[in-house]
Amino acid sequence: MRHCLNLLLSLAVALSLAACGRTPLQEQQAYVFGTRVEVLVVSEDPEQGRKAIAAVLREFDRLHRAYHAWQPSQLTTLNSAIFSGRPQEVSSELAEFVRDAQSLSKQGDYLFDPGIGGLIKLWGFQSDEFKAELPGESDITDWLVSKPSIADIAIEGNTIRSRNRHVALDFGGYLKGVALDRATAILRTQGINNALINIGGNVMALGSKQGKPWRVGIQHPRQPGPLATVALADGEAIGTSGDYQRFFEVGNQRYAHLLDPRTGYPTDHTQAVTVLIPAGPRSGTLSDAASKPIFIAGPAGWRDMAGKMEIGLVLRVDRDNRIFVTEALRQRLEFIGKPPEISVVP
Repeated sequence: MRHCLNLLLSLAVALSLAACGRTPLQEQQAYVFGTRVEVLVVSEDPEQGRKAIAAVLREFDRLHRAYHAWQPSQLTTLNSAIFSGRPQEVSSELAEFVRDAQSLSKQGDYLFDPGIGGLIKLWGFQSDEFKAELPGESDITDWLVSKPSIADIAIEGNTIRSRNRHVALDFGGYLKGVALDRATAILRTQGINNALINIGGNVMALGSKQGKPWRVGIQHPRQPGPLATVALADGEAIGTSGDYQRFFEVGNQRYAHLLDPRTGYPTDHTQAVTVLIPAGPRSGTLSDAASKPIFIAGPAGWRDMAGKMEIGLVLRVDRDNRIFVTEALRQRLEFIGKPPEISVVP
């Protein structure tokens, strides 16, 4: 089994600030949401920066613990109630997360669907360390017959019930983006206007570094180092879904954690999809949730899906290493070394 924990986006350019000594920079790392987290803050007051970072990391830890998909949490309590056929009173925050995730899932034709936790468990991805072991075909067939989806959930106030007891919520493709938006709000409340937050490759930029935009790298899915870099304006977020972070191999076949709910199997036609989200109150959330349906939609449907998700800046690398990029994003990319052959789409 290979378990690649490389970050999807390189922050080498940003981290170099710490060495140059020209900008007061506070930086701290942690391991949350099953990935490495980095928070970089530019502040003339080091104590202010440290306190702001600590507040962000506390919120990350709270979200991680409260909505963990397989360790005791509010989410596992809800999933147990759903499996038992019981309505469950939940927190206002959890009820709002479910409503929001339902809306995003519907927009993406349910290719991104947090209700498929049972399928994720079948493939062994509800674990920090997973085995190179395929689920039984009959188990996949049974899951497909039950067709669990977040669409099966009904919400009245803070009471949640499901018409399908096989629904199991997993916010693994949603919560990192929510955390970026929370971090942005916390930092601004703390008086921090220049920062970079990276949660396993989902990155949010605040302000700038010495008046220049933050520049981050888009990781090449099959080679070390970034494929290209892009400058982020204040409030912009970038997110990548890739088959190289959580995967295992059996018989030289790669099985990644990005599962297609239509087939029950991992998506194998795409290596990576990167989306860049303009500044807005939910840019972090969209950077996480929008890349999944575009990734799963595949060669025939990814561009239409990006349109449905209202995402105009997209880069896709297919299984044959071919690179496709929308014209809007192409104009902003700076490739490392010799520019690769790419197909630009409207």
